[in-house]
Amino acid sequence: MRASHKFIDGLLAAALYASAATAHAQSDDFRREWPKTDFSTRTVDLSEIESGGPPKGGIPAIDRPRFESVHLAQLWLNPAEPVISLAIGDEARAYPVQILMFHEIVNDAVGGTPVAVTFCPLCNASMAFDRRVEGRALDFGTTGRLRYSDLVMYDRQTESWWQQFIGKGIVGRYAGTTLKRIPSSIVAFEDFAASYPKGRVLSRETGFFRPYGRNPYVGYDRIDQSPFFPVKKDTRLPPMERVLSVSAGGAHRIYPLTLLEMHPVVSSELGGVPYVVFAKLGVNSPLDSASIREGRPISAAAAFDRRVAGRILEFSFEGGRIVDRSTGSAWNILGEATSGTLKGQRLAPMPESGVHFAFAWLAFNPDSEVVRALP
Repeated sequence: MRASHKFIDGLLAAALYASAATAHAQSDDFRREWPKTDFSTRTVDLSEIESGGPPKGGIPAIDRPRFESVHLAQLWLNPAEPVISLAIGDEARAYPVQILMFHEIVNDAVGGTPVAVTFCPLCNASMAFDRRVEGRALDFGTTGRLRYSDLVMYDRQTESWWQQFIGKGIVGRYAGTTLKRIPSSIVAFEDFAASYPKGRVLSRETGFFRPYGRNPYVGYDRIDQSPFFPVKKDTRLPPMERVLSVSAGGAHRIYPLTLLEMHPVVSSELGGVPYVVFAKLGVNSPLDSASIREGRPISAAAAFDRRVAGRILEFSFEGGRIVDRSTGSAWNILGEATSGTLKGQRLAPMPESGVHFAFAWLAFNPDSEVVRALP
């Protein structure tokens, strides 16, 4: 038995040595390609980071975005096409997913706030961040690398690496620093246009030639599909199930969109915050057909704080409309009251809510509660 233990210990030692040698070689490769990045400071194991194919900046970020009116954008955007809706102060902007599919990052400024609007198609993850750190605005680009199948970004000022899904620095000077998340949501273009008729839409005049409107990942979001790259395994949900996340008070909860299709209005509470979930079927899936405008209809979903003027509203779905029971006002998918006593009021978005593939959310938030049924 003693000899057997020695043999097993030897195998373990050899495996650990091989793993360390691989990590060291990978670190050397990183340093040759990224001489300005401080790899001695990091919060993750470099072996978790792999090449996604493109080189540094091979997927070019948009640094000088141009915008046009909703009216002009209607000439090329299908009403049901997905856009990332972002509103700060009196400014509202829509970033069509058909453009973000080929750029993944837009460095912009909205309402006087420098923002990075990001989209990782492999995780179906759209996030917007305030890109100010230590009093200066950072400019972000793509590293061409992935961790858990998620985009790894870098800032051009220090070439630190950042995990898109959590907005956190993982390698370099800003390792451990977290960007402030700005609420945003993916909705159908027609819903953005109705809620923000004077909003601005990211133009396809980006300075790059790309087949905007095409989907390079045909069939990727089928629920029985698997991610292209290795990810943490979690068997609670199919990996490509779209989920809406809600976070408050350090707690996390996710709703499968297949469940929300049957329950388009859900009122609940988490971490002491009363919230409501709205869902609406009808936005094109950007990861289904070769043409985004022909993608099958899926649900848009968002979560909002349901406190308005000191009272907690109760919502229901009646006659195809979202209404609050207190005033009978009707509300849209962007949390705006469109008729009734509260017309013009907007609910505050839950700060870190969003729709993602289940595998991605659970990889970074494994302690989440999964909602499987609703009354």
